[in-house]
Amino acid sequence: MVLRALRPFAAHPEVLHTVIALPPHDVATPPSFLTDLAGPTLTLVAGGADRTDSVAAGLQSLPAACTVILVHDAARPFPDPEVIAAVIREARLGHGAVAAVPITDTVKEVAPDDSRRVIRTVARDCLWRAQTPQGFPRTLLAAAHRDPAAGATDDAALVERLGADVRIVPDSPRNLKVTTAEDLEWAELWASRA
Repeated sequence: MVLRALRPFAAHPEVLHTVIALPPHDVATPPSFLTDLAGPTLTLVAGGADRTDSVAAGLQSLPAACTVILVHDAARPFPDPEVIAAVIREARLGHGAVAAVPITDTVKEVAPDDSRRVIRTVARDCLWRAQTPQGFPRTLLAAAHRDPAAGATDDAALVERLGADVRIVPDSPRNLKVTTAEDLEWAELWASRA
């Protein structure tokens, strides 16, 4: 999955450098499939205890020439090169950009206890599911990481907290995040069709 997620970025003409945050013990002895790839345009860094720490470590290791930063989850093995380009274009305009898909299901807000009682139905007209890649001007992302908010689940949330503008870049549901066994089955099906 890491290689499948990496390839579209490594091959993209506008991506100068990529960084992969790994568990600290894997940086010292990288998996064989990454050993041959590490070099002048690919850096392996020790990730942190959470996503924010890992992104911050990656950000610190990038060359100064990288003025637009993309953040992508290796758990999303099917990034679209056109979406990558669109995220870069938006970030070059000086704001954040988030690959996302509109919510098509009816969304229910439930009580914060164990009752599962529905409090209300949330209007979905303006709701989107955030995905990655997410892109930002380097200075904006660095500012957001100087004082990260506890519990932020993505970098866009950190940037939003600064009051900065973040825009949606329409993406495909095919850019799924593999977090469950069922997600992995879907990913394997997509991979077999490619």
